[in-house]
Amino acid sequence: MGRWKDATALLGAALLLLPAACDQGRQTEETGAPPAEAPAPAGEPSAGEPAATRLLNPNEATPEELAAVPGLNPQAVDALAKGRPYRDMIAVDRALANTLSEAEREAVYDRLWLPVDVNTASREELALIPGVGERMIGEIEEYRPYTGVGEFRREIGKYVDEQEVRRLERYFVFR
Repeated sequence: MGRWKDATALLGAALLLLPAACDQGRQTEETGAPPAEAPAPAGEPSAGEPAATRLLNPNEATPEELAAVPGLNPQAVDALAKGRPYRDMIAVDRALANTLSEAEREAVYDRLWLPVDVNTASREELALIPGVGERMIGEIEEYRPYTGVGEFRREIGKYVDEQEVRRLERYFVFR
């Protein structure tokens, strides 16, 4: 009978812990604490995301990596290398403006990006993100401050599909 009583007590304790374990993901999103499985850092592919969607950081990419970015000509690669380190994407954009047109730079920013803080990025920085127009800039700004990537996904997911939300979050850091 003693073993049965011990097993019942153990089962009871496990049942008490189960709701807390199930709620862990929701609690971390609400509190802003990092979830148990944190999203990939900005510029890095998430699990299952192809490496081709990785965003290179212009401060960290090697000249060979820069040269492999579609649309970056040798003059642009040289300009980027000479201008390091960059404080923000505005500075990166200025460095490339002498060698690439606005449309060419937009295409490059689909592969090369200096992550910006989602809560402090200027309208000018947000406008540099490929495919982001005035409406999306307004939506991103409206829900600030974001407590984490989960809140960003929830709020921006009201306006675009999950694939687009995942694409957009690659351009940001969440603090």
